[in-house]
Amino acid sequence: MGPDGGQLGIMPLEAALERARGEGLDLVEISPMASPPVCKIMDYGKFKYEEKKKAAESRRAQVTVQLKEVKLRPKTEEHDYEFKVRNMRRFLEEGNKAKVVIQFRGREIVYRAQGTAILEDVQKDLQDVAVVEQPPRMEGRLMIMILAPTPKVAQRARELARQAAGASKRSQAADKPESSSAPPAGLEDATAG
Repeated sequence: MGPDGGQLGIMPLEAALERARGEGLDLVEISPMASPPVCKIMDYGKFKYEEKKKAAESRRAQVTVQLKEVKLRPKTEEHDYEFKVRNMRRFLEEGNKAKVVIQFRGREIVYRAQGTAILEDVQKDLQDVAVVEQPPRMEGRLMIMILAPTPKVAQRARELARQAAGASKRSQAADKPESSSAPPAGLEDATAG
């Protein structure tokens, strides 16, 4: 393929290299397994730079999911429970996962049913924004359940992150100083006297 995108057809390697040198570009092998191999005439350095730039841009717009942990106890009071459920809702709406831990101390371990009931209440209270990724299970003196955002909530969080990345990119472009021949503000007063 030529630099203008047109196909040049099948040609010997020496002729293709000569043509690429004549245009000041590189001959890059695109598909070596094809018969005959497919090559393209392009500026390889520019191509690699643009690929690196695209990869960095996609990483910047990517949402990283964190696992936020919230600890409760079998004797957690109603107000504390509501406060922690509100926090979990906020975590899930931001696109993060929530790990709900019921911690049993001392003789509280016999109240596993209370711990299970608390986790079921959390699941019911957050069913509009969360799905259970890992059902409740015991690990020593801890009962653990992991909640993930619903696909709809996760999509909304990704869109908000993309918008924020685009807004920060636009603000960075706007913050770059424009080159002009006028002196910076404040200097004209100092030179006038």
